[in-house]
Amino acid sequence: MTSATVGDTAPTTRTYPAYSRPLWRRVLLTREFAIIALLVLVFAWAAGNVANFNSPLTIYFLGLDNAEIMLIALPMALVIITGEIDLSVASVVGLSSVMVGILHQDAGLSIPLAGLIAILVGVVAGALNGFLVAYVGLPSLAVTIGTQALFRGLAVGLLGTTAKTDFPTKWTNLAQQHIGNTRYPVIVIPILVLLVIFVWLLHFSSFGRGVFEIGLNDEAAHFSGVNVARTKFILFILTAAVSAAAGIYITLRTGNARGDNATGDELKVIAAVLLGGVSIFGGRGALHGVVAGVLLIGVIQSAMRLENQTVNVINIVIGALLVLSVMSTSVLAWLSKQSARRTGLGTLRRRQAVASSSSTTER
Repeated sequence: MTSATVGDTAPTTRTYPAYSRPLWRRVLLTREFAIIALLVLVFAWAAGNVANFNSPLTIYFLGLDNAEIMLIALPMALVIITGEIDLSVASVVGLSSVMVGILHQDAGLSIPLAGLIAILVGVVAGALNGFLVAYVGLPSLAVTIGTQALFRGLAVGLLGTTAKTDFPTKWTNLAQQHIGNTRYPVIVIPILVLLVIFVWLLHFSSFGRGVFEIGLNDEAAHFSGVNVARTKFILFILTAAVSAAAGIYITLRTGNARGDNATGDELKVIAAVLLGGVSIFGGRGALHGVVAGVLLIGVIQSAMRLENQTVNVINIVIGALLVLSVMSTSVLAWLSKQSARRTGLGTLRRRQAVASSSSTTER
């Protein structure tokens, strides 16, 4: 009798933390939308206060200059969500650039065929990383630090201090071409195609659910049926293949194949991914936040360059923003835990009050 009375009066609010808040709060009050809002604010401020920022050329160069970072950031986000990291991506870009230069100018291959072979070399590089991390069980930080030096050494060793610069004009023009009469460069098209593919892969497929489960707890993911090793292996291959494609783009855009192309870009990619809300500890992240993170860094750099700020000052601002972004994850987690604790205590007290009231009525 007592239990039936209590059951009838128990609150119907769902208590599972992820669904205990209204939909609009779950969608809008997130790290990703905070970065999008910050991007809009910074862009609006720069358009109104920085000379020449609100011109068609700014949008064009914003897309052109950040294309390789955007390309690599998409698969890198998935790698970091699994709790791993790949520091060799910029070296793969350099190796791919050198391969295109040598295969086209020394071996006489066409640009498409040379590019295809360069991407296959990237796949081999990613397979090496993936095998050592996923199947041998070595830490990805140590593995990719080693392969970072290995791939860069191969790239520089193949060309030395020289560069291949004589590429067909139609290909170099294509890399810098506008989409019709718009202000957007043509590289935006492959970026959008890859974005759609990776959004589907991460957010709308069983593979993506496995990626999040691995990041939260790889042992639990294994016992729930996720093939942990294969998932990580595939992600490292995808990351290296896209990095190789970015190397082809850089080579054609600059008309310059060098072993030191994209040096240091791995840090820019990781900074953009973390700024976009992907947790460095794994298990959390969304690609719309990553896109906003890349664009936010690009907008800040463009605005500060137009204000004649030095590279050192720009790096300080971006670094400070990244540190604040990483710190905010811990602060928000603490606030969320405190809020959940208060909510739990409130619910417990209400139930105790209901139980006490029911007991008094029965007596």
